[in-house]
Amino acid sequence: MKLVYSEESVADLVRLRAFIAEKDPLSAARLATELIARIENLRLFPTMGRAVELAPDPKVIRDAIFGKYVIRYATHAEAVVILRIWHHYEDRMQSI
Repeated sequence: MKLVYSEESVADLVRLRAFIAEKDPLSAARLATELIARIENLRLFPTMGRAVELAPDPKVIRDAIFGKYVIRYATHAEAVVILRIWHHYEDRMQSI
């Protein structure tokens, strides 16, 4: 299955890494690597996340939880599209 990152999800990953790197660059690099590895798993197991009930199509939009981070993605027949990535304290209503 194909894996596609939205522009927003790439910006989210860069933003999260930069925020953590201000205090601990090594932890920031490790987090980015671990998030990307988790995202790669979605290619093999696209239904592992939970359905987002408030989404227009909960069967398509899902959230995968990784520690304190949420990876919102859409499942399609040919691809998994990574929509957004954020820390669980951030406002996620913007990405439904």
